[in-house]
Amino acid sequence: MNAFSAAETTLRTVLHVGCGIANPAKLPAAFFNPGDWREIRLDIDPEVQPDIVGTITDMADVPNASVDAVWSSHNVEHLYAHEVPAAFAEFRRVLKPGGFALIAVPDLQQVAGLIAEDRLGDAAYLSSMGPITPLDILYGHRPSIAQGNAFMAHRTGFTARTLQACLEEAGFPVVNVLRDGSFALWAAAYV
Repeated sequence: MNAFSAAETTLRTVLHVGCGIANPAKLPAAFFNPGDWREIRLDIDPEVQPDIVGTITDMADVPNASVDAVWSSHNVEHLYAHEVPAAFAEFRRVLKPGGFALIAVPDLQQVAGLIAEDRLGDAAYLSSMGPITPLDILYGHRPSIAQGNAFMAHRTGFTARTLQACLEEAGFPVVNVLRDGSFALWAAAYV
């Protein structure tokens, strides 16, 4: 039995791509009330025990128009720039009509401000993994990479304008991008 062969339910389905280790708190409650949503977890790393092992550039195990939402928190930047269109096309492919993708990525324009102030190695903010510097935001969490987790490397980045353009080019007719003030961009892309 796979994640999509479960009995019909009144719950909407969110495909949590790049999910990492299971933790229901990773779904933003403002968008995914636990009483309304069923989470299906997809990750490239089998060590995190996702429902589906796979990459966001080829989600062949996820049927067309099968989910109500796609949640992608800080993983699109781990792709190479030429892979981003394929990932966004996959997000659009798996969404049901009326569905949406919610995507969070680092805000390189805001990070550039810290770099211009010569604060490359200073903590921009604290995360559960410890202090995060502009260098980590640009290239990936250095302590994780140093411990052998190459999945944590960043290979591309976005400003609000470029993120919106990439989503529109992938065929999302309505895209809203917001800067959260905490070094992240949030995009809501609707089918």
